[in-house]
Amino acid sequence: MSNAEEQAGQGASGPLAHRVPDLGALELLLAVARLGSLGGAARELGITQPAASSRIRSMERQLGVALVDRSPRGSRLTDAGALVTDWARRIVEAAEAFDVGAQALRDRRDSRLRVAASMTIAEYLLPGWLLALRAQRPDTAVSLHAGNSTVVAERLLSDEADLGFVEGLSVPAGLDSAVIAHDRLIVVTAPGHAWARRRRSLAAEELASTPLILREKGSGTRQVLDAALGGLARPLIELSSTTAVKAAAVSGAGPAVLSELAVGEELAMRRLVPVPVEGVALARDLRAVWPTGHRPTGPARDLLSLTRG
Repeated sequence: MSNAEEQAGQGASGPLAHRVPDLGALELLLAVARLGSLGGAARELGITQPAASSRIRSMERQLGVALVDRSPRGSRLTDAGALVTDWARRIVEAAEAFDVGAQALRDRRDSRLRVAASMTIAEYLLPGWLLALRAQRPDTAVSLHAGNSTVVAERLLSDEADLGFVEGLSVPAGLDSAVIAHDRLIVVTAPGHAWARRRRSLAAEELASTPLILREKGSGTRQVLDAALGGLARPLIELSSTTAVKAAAVSGAGPAVLSELAVGEELAMRRLVPVPVEGVALARDLRAVWPTGHRPTGPARDLLSLTRG
């Protein structure tokens, strides 16, 4: 294609927004045609008459033809105005159909929310957030899949979840995130364990070399602990949920490292005892995550907002 042909093609199909009046102007013209009054059309659309007059004049300049004859008796369409009004009616009807379709898409999106969350968040934080969301969106059906941080990332990236929550050290590849809360890991054991009677804090090296009751590989808790200690001894027991790790520790099977969120009741009832550790920081961020470039919308956006409250 020659440059002249290309330029001619661009002229014929250039940006319509510069050559076609906007929907507001077309709706105003239709109201003038129906009511026979520019002032009445302005009142119906909730704008002032000077604003309506200005919009009609702007449309006439844009199209290069007169559309409305104004007189003390009212406003009458010119012949060109009548023809443009007929075209405008079809455009507005198409826009209304577009709006109905878009609303149907939003309704379908808002009818469900798929959440994936790592275990601690799923068990100890999400129930309260979801209860608050239900008060805001009673018609939204929520499904929750609990798994480790690796599983959460996989579900988001395969479009099996709309919003995720993780506890690990870093954000999985392909996801954007926002910190929603902070947490601390603590070492706990049953009251009968030797560590419960220690007078001195546990050294980080001793914790690292001791077989512990641990979550499975891929869990945020294990990632944080492994990174903080520079490596871990072979697990005493490896379990797939926070509740299972806690139950094993309460039974006296051995020491465990758990979220402070998970053991409040057990510490208060003395079913578990905290063991101070020196020389290591076990704080971590809790994050909401979603696919890169796809900011949460609808119910997912509302849930994210609730977590920050």
